[in-house]
Amino acid sequence: MHKEKLAIYPGTFDPVTNGHLDVIQRATYLFDKVVVAVTTNPAKAPLFSVDERVDMIRHSVSDYSNVCVEGFEGLLMNYATQKGASVIVRGLRQITDFEFEFQMALVNRKLVGDIVTVFLMPNEKYTYLNSTIVKEVAKFSGDVSGFVTPEVNKLLSKKFSDK
Repeated sequence: MHKEKLAIYPGTFDPVTNGHLDVIQRATYLFDKVVVAVTTNPAKAPLFSVDERVDMIRHSVSDYSNVCVEGFEGLLMNYATQKGASVIVRGLRQITDFEFEFQMALVNRKLVGDIVTVFLMPNEKYTYLNSTIVKEVAKFSGDVSGFVTPEVNKLLSKKFSDK
């Protein structure tokens, strides 16, 4: 009997970028169900609330029947265990991401040994892209249309015009 392979792709996603969406798409080919888990990160000051980010991602992944998006708080591995996940998906853009992600994967393995971390690389055209860069460009009215979906682009424009 086939056990459903549930993967969790955690992140802040502030905002979700085309690079994130590329990793989500790749994960949908590999796993039966992908949960995009949006978290608050106390080390960051997010531009968008968790609810705004969840809505943004839901809109962006609505074509994928095997993807759901939800917010969560607390320790990732507790959340993953509660959801019955067997895999944590992490995106790697550059070699500099690897050191941190590798360390986190080893800590997570110590916490919950039967949940595996899988690293996925986005398309090379997104390797330079991250949410911080997108926000910085958008803040100064730069064109981020090649980095995010049209919906996210509108939300960024609104956020920065309100400030």
